Amino acid sequence: MKLLHNPRCSKSREALSLLEERGINLEVREYLKEPMEEGELRELVKMLGTPVLRLLRQKESLVQTLELDLSDSDAVFAAIAAHPSLMERPVFIGKSGKAVIGRPPERVLDLL
Repeated sequence: MKLLHNPRCSKSREALSLLEERGINLEVREYLKEPMEEGELRELVKMLGTPVLRLLRQKESLVQTLELDLSDSDAVFAAIAAHPSLMERPVFIGKSGKAVIGRPPERVLDLL
């Protein structure tokens, strides 16, 4: 199991705490320090079972600065790969190969 984590994000810290409180053995990947490649992001979106836009923090000013075409999935994947701060967090990947975005943080418990 893996948590894609940003330690500066309160929701991400809450999700990590929920998992640790339950003694869950997991890998923690700080995706800002170790960004995901575009192929990894595509695989992650498959695990989430949602459109890539769900993984994008659409209200970030960088989305407007980049003039990102939200109807172009390839452009969205490329933008998140190039600018990992645009990725919604936290994301928990369970043993089942499914993933959830931990908003609210309690959603990570759905995959236990």
